[in-house]
Amino acid sequence: MKKEQVELAITGMTCEHCAASIAKRFEGKPGIINEVISYPDGKGKFSYDPDVITKEAIINTINGIGHYKVAGEINSPINTFDFQSDFDLIIVGGGSAAFAAAIYANEQSLSTLIINAGLPIGGTCVNVGCVPSKFLIRAAESIRHASHSPFAGVQPGKATWDYSRIIQQKRELVDAMREEKYENILETLEFVKTVEGRAEFLDTKTVLVDGKQKYTGLKFIIATGATTFIPALPGLEQVNYLTNESIFELDGLPESLTVLGGGYIALEIAQAYHRFGSKVRVIQRSERILSSQPAEVSDELARHLREEGIEIISGTSIQKVTQQEGKVQLFINVHGQNQVIESTHLLVATGTKANTSNLGLDKINVTLEKTGQIKVNSLLETSVPNIYAIGDVTANPAFVYAAAYEGKLAVRNAFNGAQLNTDFSALPWVVFTDPQIAGVGLDEKEAEVLGIPYEVSRLPLSYVPRSIAALDTRGFIKLVRNTETDRFIGARIVAPEGGELISQITLAMRCGMTVEEVATTLYPYLTLSEGIKLAAIGFSKDIAKLSCCAS
Repeated sequence: MKKEQVELAITGMTCEHCAASIAKRFEGKPGIINEVISYPDGKGKFSYDPDVITKEAIINTINGIGHYKVAGEINSPINTFDFQSDFDLIIVGGGSAAFAAAIYANEQSLSTLIINAGLPIGGTCVNVGCVPSKFLIRAAESIRHASHSPFAGVQPGKATWDYSRIIQQKRELVDAMREEKYENILETLEFVKTVEGRAEFLDTKTVLVDGKQKYTGLKFIIATGATTFIPALPGLEQVNYLTNESIFELDGLPESLTVLGGGYIALEIAQAYHRFGSKVRVIQRSERILSSQPAEVSDELARHLREEGIEIISGTSIQKVTQQEGKVQLFINVHGQNQVIESTHLLVATGTKANTSNLGLDKINVTLEKTGQIKVNSLLETSVPNIYAIGDVTANPAFVYAAAYEGKLAVRNAFNGAQLNTDFSALPWVVFTDPQIAGVGLDEKEAEVLGIPYEVSRLPLSYVPRSIAALDTRGFIKLVRNTETDRFIGARIVAPEGGELISQITLAMRCGMTVEEVATTLYPYLTLSEGIKLAAIGFSKDIAKLSCCAS
């Protein structure tokens, strides 16, 4: 057995009990031969077998106990860690996932470095994703409401709007939120430093930023996110196409817009710009929009989008793309028939790809999925023990709140030894079209594949008093329950403001509530949320045979 010794300066100890607490964490730990922790001296002396446990692992263990921290190695040529070059944690990326990790790391007094490149600090969500898109969706929705009314006594007028002013207000909102929720917060994080530049791994403990400055760390978290996947279509690279990063910066409204893709980003943008006044076509390769969802969901949404005037062409193959005299021509084949689609603007919204290029991951043997994302286990560990990955750069659900959840979890697993697994079994999601699409858990086909005994209750909104009174009965609420446990295993909702309903089922799933408990809960009459109660009652009763308030 090999034997080495290390003496470490430890901060944060305030009494003998603190020293005893640290020592206790090393009792029976493989590789530790002997340890002596001294509160008066503020240090710990360790004898260990380097073939079993490393010095870094000993340091990580101490740093993961409460607010104790290793300040440096005593009698070492470098007796303290230099904050400018050595960090407990280095986070590559500056979006929501990175910030969640950094905030928790700061709470644990871990010296942390954020390395950001590409988008401004804050990443996709605040700059080119959630915030600007939902702002524009709401602005376009206000135009729609001003111009349309289902009430006989209300005569809507022709709404007027200034698109360039809307875009300017969008920019002001994005700038304000980035400053308030990211830049200002950074200033409060005592142990967090940021640098701008592109990071490349030189080895498992060192990154090089912009080919100039090296930084070393004990643990790393890769949170570089994802960008639009650009398909290899003949002629596309010679066309001035748009993505979500560029369309929201246009000062002028597109006269006509062809949208490539039928996922949630494509559909949200398509409907918003149609309501702003663009002539919009959606070109979808598969036979249905939102093809990952059950046909009744995608068909219901497609019907309402078409009724508004959005053209949806599905089951297409694209032959080539050209641009002439300010117009983009899309040559497509639809069920054996050739067509040419012409528009002033082309939006590419065909999915995303993980930002893993030029990170040097091949040098350190980080394994990637076949789809290009970084492969992680349920602890968010990569194939390299001290390197974690979170957010859209992985194959985990690509939602900003999921990424933030992963950020804290990764730090806890890396430094606190928490061994916490990711759990997305009750993860809600929303497509912000109108009507909205929302879901959580399993649909019936997924339950069938997993062998779970299930039953479905489907309630059209034409049975929900609030929807009837509002003269807007678009959509339905579908709940899925386990017939053996009477607990919810999933839901799919198509409804105006359906995203506000899905959290009820999410909480019911998280708390293990039964269908009967939801069905017998008191809901305010003439609220949209009452639809959840009615759908739950629908498992055992025919809603059509009940009076308005009966249960």
